[in-house]
Amino acid sequence: MHSPQGDLILTAAHCVSDSDNDLVFVPGYRDGKAPYGVWKLGHSYLPDGWSKDQDEDSDLAFATVDDVDDRPIEDVVGANQFTVGTATGATAVTVIGYPDSREAPIRCTNKPTVHSSTQQRIDCPAFTTGTSGSPWINGDGQVVGVLGGHDEGGSTDDVSYSVTLGSQAAELYKDAISDP
Repeated sequence: MHSPQGDLILTAAHCVSDSDNDLVFVPGYRDGKAPYGVWKLGHSYLPDGWSKDQDEDSDLAFATVDDVDDRPIEDVVGANQFTVGTATGATAVTVIGYPDSREAPIRCTNKPTVHSSTQQRIDCPAFTTGTSGSPWINGDGQVVGVLGGHDEGGSTDDVSYSVTLGSQAAELYKDAISDP
């Protein structure tokens, strides 16, 4: 996720909120290989609605990624723009995820639809356990959703959800980039 410090990722809140373990980010992981290295996560930023009540409409989080060899993650792998207020279904999005059952990512491109005033959904086959936190990226390289939300991303392998990125998401991003 693009940020002034070049050190931010976006994920689902349920992916980072209950973790007692040291979490890592492994961009480009495939078949046991980490071509860009293993990056330790630093601080996580979760909305109050998730921290207090695990409200599915607040199932998104940002996390800082610690530098490796004095290089921020964005300098190594690039970053997408975080975008709020995009109308659900305005364009197709590509969802890229890492199911627990595979050693390689899967992807799906489709148009999301409205699930509710605060949630969007997308029909994508085989997005099983492990794909939560996957970005929804439009054709302009903007992240307009993150797999999570309703039923922590979905109760079937073929329909996934995201919170609608609005003012709450914008405020959380602002908090994450303004914290030194």
